[in-house]
Amino acid sequence: MKLNLEQIPREKTLTKQAFIHKYFKPQKPVVIERFIEDWPAYSKWDLDYMKEIAGDKEVPLYDDRPVKHDEGFNEPHAKMKMADYVELLKSGPTKYRIFLWNILKEVPELQKDFSYPDFGLRLMKGLPMLFFGGQDSHTFMHYDIDLANIFHFHFEGKKQCILFSQDETKFLYKIPHSLITREDIDFADPDLEKWPALSKAKGHITHLEHGNVLYIPEGYWHHMKYITPGFSMSLRAIARKPKNLGKAVYNIFVMRHFDNLMRRLKGQEWIDWKNEKAVERTQRLWPQD
Repeated sequence: MKLNLEQIPREKTLTKQAFIHKYFKPQKPVVIERFIEDWPAYSKWDLDYMKEIAGDKEVPLYDDRPVKHDEGFNEPHAKMKMADYVELLKSGPTKYRIFLWNILKEVPELQKDFSYPDFGLRLMKGLPMLFFGGQDSHTFMHYDIDLANIFHFHFEGKKQCILFSQDETKFLYKIPHSLITREDIDFADPDLEKWPALSKAKGHITHLEHGNVLYIPEGYWHHMKYITPGFSMSLRAIARKPKNLGKAVYNIFVMRHFDNLMRRLKGQEWIDWKNEKAVERTQRLWPQD
């Protein structure tokens, strides 16, 4: 038995009006296949180009090890020069990923290779972020701290994306005071006997290739797995729904600081308690037959 996932709709291209009507207003994901072919990045951006233009930059690396109490919010697990990291990606499977790598701050000249598209939403132009991963590397199932609308532009390689709306949270074994689910759930091949509530969740799946754009509605859970080495860029627009905007403010100014405080005070006991509560709360909330 597998997850209940439907394929995300795909469009060759979309006008602003069609995107707003068909996908933004109803908050549905979509893949736009041929939207950025006029960008210089479409023909230029690959791993070799990133090695050439940013090879001397030291980049933060993350893997899939469980969260530890003595690690701060989004602290990297390792660091490496971009040139060495690209060679690592090419050499074979690796768990190491880069995420939230700010183009404007790190390599400003990359901004010349793309433009901010008009989807009818005001994009946050100070936050174009790059994400890299090696074959078989993946993120934990999570949603973004600001619950933003995300436009995820993929370059080189192939990536699998699984999404769930916030309405499905009650089935996902969410860790309290955090933005992730239980880290020991393999969403690419979950054990539904161990995690039975997942069988009730209704989600979405797609595969991205070079030039594809995935729209992730605000607050959606997402799990990304790199089938082959590659990278993506995300542009984001602030959450529009008052409920999501309120959650974003709480997450940024209260939740993450409270969680860091409790890690310092309670140590691993706090992490273990949260993992236990994720199971207890999910078992309590999902309607068992």
